[in-house]
Amino acid sequence: MFDFRKLPKTAWRFMKAPRIWYALGLGPVVGRLILLLITTGRKTGRPRVTPLQYEEHNGVIYVASARGEQADWFRNLRANPRVEVRVKARRFPGLAEPITDPARIADFLELRLARHPRMMGAMLRGEGLPARPTRAQLEQFAAAIAVVAIQPCEAEPLG
Repeated sequence: MFDFRKLPKTAWRFMKAPRIWYALGLGPVVGRLILLLITTGRKTGRPRVTPLQYEEHNGVIYVASARGEQADWFRNLRANPRVEVRVKARRFPGLAEPITDPARIADFLELRLARHPRMMGAMLRGEGLPARPTRAQLEQFAAAIAVVAIQPCEAEPLG
């Protein structure tokens, strides 16, 4: 079983290449799977940009952290839930709400499995789960990941 949480920080930094793609105007292409989440650094107060896979459902954007609550972006939004999201050609402010209920996290995982069965199946197998886990297995796995719901809002953008 591969534990994504044990990847070195340099590997996570390498995965931030989508920032460059967005800067080059490729947001509409890259944005099908990846958004840019801009949080405020909890220590520095400076904007921090993190590329993340996402799902949009009923106007709410959901993102998850394979590193759980230890991810810097997650700790930043715990300190300040006001974020900015850049997805495809859109850019908007939002309020982030960490989800702790295993049932809601399992709902998110089921949605991802329905929309991206191969990718999610591979990710779940890497975590030691079957490609098509039961609801009970998803709820048990939910304790290891951090999921956030982002509501678009009318507040002023960061920065």
